[in-house]
Amino acid sequence: MTTTTRRDVLRGAALVSAAAMFPFPVLAAKASPLKFGQCSYSFRSFKTPQMIQMLQQLGLRDLNIKPDFHLPMEPLDTVAQRAQVFRDAGIRLTAAGTIYFKTDTDEAVRPSFEYLKAAKIPLFVGSPSHEALGRVAHFCSQYDIRMAIHNHGPEDKEWPSPFDIQKFIEPLDHRVGYCIDFGHTLRAGTDPVEAVNMAGKRLYDCHLKDLADPHSRESQVAVGEGVMPVAKIFKALIDISYPGYVDLEYEIKADDPVPGVRKSQEYMRKVLRDMGYDVPPLAPYTS
Repeated sequence: MTTTTRRDVLRGAALVSAAAMFPFPVLAAKASPLKFGQCSYSFRSFKTPQMIQMLQQLGLRDLNIKPDFHLPMEPLDTVAQRAQVFRDAGIRLTAAGTIYFKTDTDEAVRPSFEYLKAAKIPLFVGSPSHEALGRVAHFCSQYDIRMAIHNHGPEDKEWPSPFDIQKFIEPLDHRVGYCIDFGHTLRAGTDPVEAVNMAGKRLYDCHLKDLADPHSRESQVAVGEGVMPVAKIFKALIDISYPGYVDLEYEIKADDPVPGVRKSQEYMRKVLRDMGYDVPPLAPYTS
C-alpha cells in the first residue's frame, strides 16, 4: 500500500499551479528553413580582395557572384584558380550571374558553360533570348548545370515577370527554372507570393531587394524600409520547401554598401526569428 505524505500533496499542487500558468508546452525555436546569400553586385565598386574582406566583416559566406566584376570568364585557364581564392577565404560560390545569351549558336553559348564548369559552380542566373533558350537548355542538360532565368521588370522585353517565363520553360529540361527577382516582380505588377507558388519546385534562386515605391526602380531602400512583403514571401518559400538561397541584391550606395547590406541581412534574419525560427545574427569571421 502506497502512503501519500503532506509533502507529496504540496508538490502535486505546485505542479498543477505551474501547468495552469503554462498550458502549452514550451517548444525550442526551430532551425532556419531558409538560407540567406549575397549578390556580389552589391560590391561592384570594389575589387575582389576588398569584397572578400567586407564579406568576412559582415559574416556572409554564401555568394552569388557577378562574373563581370569579381570572377571574369577570361582567361578560362585561370578561372579555377581564381574561384579557389574565394573558397580559401571561407566563401561558397552558390551561383553566378546574370549571364546573358543573345546569339543562338553553340559557339556563343558553350564558353559560359566551360566557365561554370571550371569554376565548379552548379547553378547560374541566366537571361537567354527567346531564340537561344532551347540551345541553352540543351547545354544545361549536357553539362548538368542548372539555369535560373531572371526576370528584370517592365523594361525587360524578354522576361519582365516570372509568369512570362512560365510558358517557355514548362516543356524544357528540369535544369531550367526560375530566379525570381522580387523587386522587379513587384514593379511588373505581379504579386511576389503568387510568383513563388507558381514557380514551385523549379524555383532555383531568389534575389531580394526592397522599394519605397512599388513602381519605381530608383526608389530602392534597405530591406525592411520599403513596401516589399518580406514575411509573406518567406512564408511562401517555406510552404514550398524552397531549398535554394535568398540572395540579397542591394544595388544602391555602391561606394559604401556595407551599412545597407548589414541592415538588410539583419532584417531578413529578424523576420524569420519573429516567425519562431532560430536564426543567429551576423557575426564577423576570418578565413
